[in-house]
Amino acid sequence: MSRRRSSSVTIRDVARKAGVSVATVSRYINRNAPVSQEVAERLDEVMIEMRYVPHAAARHLASRKTRVIGLLLNNLHNDFFVPLLNGVEGVIRKKGYNLIVATYHADIRNETPPPIGPHNTDGLLVFSDGLVDDDLINLNARGFPMVLVHRTPPPSVSIPSVTVENTEITHKLVDHLIKVHGKRRIMFLRGPIHQEDSLRREVGYKSALRANGIPFDENLILNGEFDRDIAYQVMHGFLNNGRQIAFDAVFTGDDDSAIGVLRALHQHDYRVPEEIAVVGFDDLGFASFLSPPLTTVRAPTEAVGRIATERLFGLLENQLSDEVMILPTEIIFRRSCGCQS
Repeated sequence: MSRRRSSSVTIRDVARKAGVSVATVSRYINRNAPVSQEVAERLDEVMIEMRYVPHAAARHLASRKTRVIGLLLNNLHNDFFVPLLNGVEGVIRKKGYNLIVATYHADIRNETPPPIGPHNTDGLLVFSDGLVDDDLINLNARGFPMVLVHRTPPPSVSIPSVTVENTEITHKLVDHLIKVHGKRRIMFLRGPIHQEDSLRREVGYKSALRANGIPFDENLILNGEFDRDIAYQVMHGFLNNGRQIAFDAVFTGDDDSAIGVLRALHQHDYRVPEEIAVVGFDDLGFASFLSPPLTTVRAPTEAVGRIATERLFGLLENQLSDEVMILPTEIIFRRSCGCQS
């Protein structure tokens, strides 16, 4: 027997086939009054057989609230995420929601779908390159609430985002090394290749060199990946491979990488800051406890998490916004660059 398309099957057809009243089918679909187990099983069987998708149930599913917010990250290997999570969790707790934190690598997107999204959350905070542009565009087209964290939206869509100022403050930091401490051979450790923070910091680094008449040298660029272990390995390798490439300062890209850089420099008997100045970015909790204390850029990481989450709840409450919010940053001078305070 051929089956009719679900679009042509009505609730009356289901009721007739199951041998119950339309009211009984309606009560079962909307779950607003109990029906017997026998009737429930028969209705399930008939709806499957007739390929009936109840409009009321579809509306219910569409408006279903999980009271869960998702935070999608590309990794959790970094102390950077502690203040970010504090900012997110504080807002979610006040709202009476739950938080799911998941990691996802965009390079496996064709094999494995993202672990969180419309199927298990009411809205999503997407950190950096946690999703590729195509995924963001598709979710945005479906009307799924999202706020981007530490990245801006693809050019073709309007998705609210919260990030920090990277370029001008990096220019000022490198300019400080040059003008105050006389540094001319400044190494830069890049972060992940597609991450906006790293790209914008590199722009600031290059613009400061250019403004001071210092040529850019690709030999002074290492890939630290914003990871202390990787930063240590690449710095140790650079110092250990016999190349005599002079340098007198290192902008580590972020504070986590600074840990690895300082370790490598100490192992190779370089004195910081007397021989090599070292500066970072983020001003994480450990920065003032490093040896020497780290000159760095203070980024309002906890505020980023808090504001991004507040904006996501605004979307859930139909307060539409597509603004890109850039929070200010400032340099914190400590001894690792050569300053006394």
